Amino acid sequence: MGIFELILVSIGLAMDAFAVSLCKGLRMKTINYRQGAIISFTFGFFQALMPLLGWTLGLQFEKYITTFDHWIAFVLLFAIGGKMLWDAFHEDGSCPIGENERIKVKELFLLAIATSIDALAVGITLAFLKVDILLSVSLIGIITFAISFFGVVLGHRFGTRFQGKAEMAGGIVLILIGIKILCSHLGILMF
Repeated sequence: MGIFELILVSIGLAMDAFAVSLCKGLRMKTINYRQGAIISFTFGFFQALMPLLGWTLGLQFEKYITTFDHWIAFVLLFAIGGKMLWDAFHEDGSCPIGENERIKVKELFLLAIATSIDALAVGITLAFLKVDILLSVSLIGIITFAISFFGVVLGHRFGTRFQGKAEMAGGIVLILIGIKILCSHLGILMF
């Protein structure tokens, strides 16, 4: 997996955090950049931590599944992307957060964990693909931070109009990367 694919995976993983950030921004009566940075940092931190944990788990089982690791990567990315598409079409679109604009630490941590569970599965995939894990988690964390901060600002200005579209785009990106990994390992694609 090259740097371009890592960036696309990072963007795809950040879409859940983006959707929640839109909601957080919507709830702010006046834009609060400090709170936006705290929200974004928390999401970025957990999005970087979870793939690192998944990568560690994946390394433990790597020797047992190297002959079919590309299938596992495909299934995991397809499942995560499919779930994001399902959510985009079947959720009610309302913000799943409280009505006030103050940050509740417990709520923020729970949201950060909930939006980064899929990154744990991607981390397992990264172990099988022999990628540079420090580069990967750094990109995931930084991109999630930037996209989440943008989400807070955009949410404050325009509301949750983009929430479903963001999840849909993230799901499609992850599915396409899963297909590319599978096709590359099967010799169908050579890039």
